[in-house]
Amino acid sequence: MSSRARRVRSRLVYFTYTGLAMGMRNLPEPLARLAAAVVALGMMHGRGSTVRMRVDHLRRVLRDIDGQDPDPKTLKKWTRKAYLAYARYWCDGARLPAHSKAFVASRMRADGRENLEKAMAVGAGVIMALPHVGSWEWGGSWLESIGFPMTAVAEILEPPELFEWFIEQRNAMGLTVVPLDGRASANVARSLHEGKLVGLLCDRDLVGNGIEVEFFGERTTFPGGPATLALRTGATLITTAVFNPSHDDHLAVISAPIDTTRSGSFRADVTRITQEIARHFEGYIRRAPDQWHMFQPEWPSDHDAELARRQR
Repeated sequence: MSSRARRVRSRLVYFTYTGLAMGMRNLPEPLARLAAAVVALGMMHGRGSTVRMRVDHLRRVLRDIDGQDPDPKTLKKWTRKAYLAYARYWCDGARLPAHSKAFVASRMRADGRENLEKAMAVGAGVIMALPHVGSWEWGGSWLESIGFPMTAVAEILEPPELFEWFIEQRNAMGLTVVPLDGRASANVARSLHEGKLVGLLCDRDLVGNGIEVEFFGERTTFPGGPATLALRTGATLITTAVFNPSHDDHLAVISAPIDTTRSGSFRADVTRITQEIARHFEGYIRRAPDQWHMFQPEWPSDHDAELARRQR
């Protein structure tokens, strides 16, 4: 692809993404949700790898719950629910920067809020490990509204102007975004040393050098960052998921602190703690399989299946 073609494509991506987001924000909420649902259900009928991954992940989680593979009708029902849940996530996230703190708080409930408040009171910083479940940005905006603004690490998007726009939108939600680059760990550690709250989405190993864990019956890797930071900084480590239990409400479930006491070699402790995070995430995902927004390969077998498909 020529440099000019790349520039045109980048601008198209930028204007498409930002235009859709602004459209969601300016429409009346019922119409915005309807439009998002129509788009999401259209995506569901695609034939790309993201659809295959979403269906395969649902099949795996439902098998874990019931002990057997779901029949085609059940799987189709859950797939539809998953794409409608993603539409809700996308619509709510697009509209979030325009909402007041009072409005965000009015639609938010929290189980385990005392766990967060006690951890923050220690003053050593708090690491909040998050899966891609429900509307984590809504939870981040709520945290800012109750006096616990969160710093989050985000994968760098292309084109650069889209990532800059993304950061501006997250700032408007009350989130501070740290790019996932060579300075991310140092920036996050600095926030923790200042006694702040850091949220880390960590159910996907983006870099590919994570810690091996057992996750829904198969070995895969999770980022070792949350465990490593907790051990090195003394910050409290908790896990959280933000569910969408009804048409309007959001529900944050905040765990008690994970035990980060040193008990072996540093590597062994990082592995033990990361496995415990994976165990928490399994519980959150079982609670609402349709709200786990994971469209990328998660297990080695996912990569193997896609490779075999391309080689046919």
